[in-house]
Amino acid sequence: MLINPFTRVRNFAGSNPIAARYAMDGLLAALAVNIGVNNNNLFALRLGAGDYQLSLVNFLPQIFTMLILIPGGLFAGSLHNKRRMVIGALITAALGYLLCALSPYFRFANPGSEFISKYSIYFFLAFLSLAAGSTATYNISWQSFFPEVVDRQNRNRVFTMRTHMDVFISIPLPLLVGTILLQASTGRGKILVHQCFYFCAAMFLILAAINYRSIKAVRPAAPKRVSFSELKKGIKSLLHNKPYMLFIGVAIFFYMTWHFDWTLYFIGQVSYLKMNEFQIGLTTLGATVAQFLTMRFWSRRNEKHGVVLPVTFGILGLSLCPVAMIISLSLPISIAPYVFLALHAIVSLPLAAITLNMIQCLLQVADEEYHSFSISVYTCLVCLSNAVMPVAGIALYRALGGDRSGLRYAFAIIFVLRIVAAFLWLLRRKMQHLDVSKR
Repeated sequence: MLINPFTRVRNFAGSNPIAARYAMDGLLAALAVNIGVNNNNLFALRLGAGDYQLSLVNFLPQIFTMLILIPGGLFAGSLHNKRRMVIGALITAALGYLLCALSPYFRFANPGSEFISKYSIYFFLAFLSLAAGSTATYNISWQSFFPEVVDRQNRNRVFTMRTHMDVFISIPLPLLVGTILLQASTGRGKILVHQCFYFCAAMFLILAAINYRSIKAVRPAAPKRVSFSELKKGIKSLLHNKPYMLFIGVAIFFYMTWHFDWTLYFIGQVSYLKMNEFQIGLTTLGATVAQFLTMRFWSRRNEKHGVVLPVTFGILGLSLCPVAMIISLSLPISIAPYVFLALHAIVSLPLAAITLNMIQCLLQVADEEYHSFSISVYTCLVCLSNAVMPVAGIALYRALGGDRSGLRYAFAIIFVLRIVAAFLWLLRRKMQHLDVSKR
């Protein structure tokens, strides 16, 4: 029987009120992502983006994020109160999404009478980069702040509660957002709906900042001064941290295989499966429901087997996502979208293992002295993958013909790479056990 997550939050809050605050943080973050951020590609299309500019929707924000992550991580480590950085990042992200909503109105001199100009897409990309960089700063700062607030014994339970609320609120929103977009009958009307979504995302991020004012560190880490010599010490410390470097190598390879097909999925859904906004929303809904239904199962596996082993099943599940698209692309268009929706939901069942555990795996191996810096380097490399791999996916698709057959071959290659990633993750786990047995 499913238990209402809001009831769980209320019950758990009796013994640990911080869990309720982090659950609220997960809820507000999910609202912002699902209402505004998940439709960036559609908004870009309606501002006149082509295939190349669509790839920039991922590429430019990730590059901007990378430029601020390392100094951001060092700065976070130098703070006595990391909560201020979390709140500041949320407010800046809200400003970025507010400007995204206004991007169709930004234009150079003599704009003419059109609602949008040919430059609107570039203003949108710039403002989206600001929002993405601020969101990434929020992520590294709250993850650095988290161990100062929650002890190791309660970490899995509190993190599960936050993630559960994130996933729970993500169930109805994609469908609701897709339905609202579908009701707008004109291109201008759809753009106005997107603008309202970005305004709402900004509002929820402001509420998240207010929520963090009630979260306080109980074991604040000693601040580290920011300097070039401190940067050198941090890099040297990480390079000599074998468990951390092994995790980074395997995890980033996995993320590269994951990010490889992000834009390809959108092309497959819109160009070949002819899916509309409502059906795209159903795709997200199916994956989210699958995570929600399995969240408690994976949390119990964490308690019994640790957080490393379940990630293997998550990677194997993601390995089957390209297979779902390959099968769908081979079917008649009358049934292909519906088969894809069903298969995508099924193969998303193990995804919660990654959502729950990857950050916890990172926290296990993060350098104790340079904790924030460890998280920043990891996040920076993930952003690099997120920037480069979707563009590489487009390049592979075009090299294979840029047609339906080429898309199938591209997904077949990605399937093989993800199987390799699952094998490497298992190998890392075995190496960890060998290291422990030698001590």
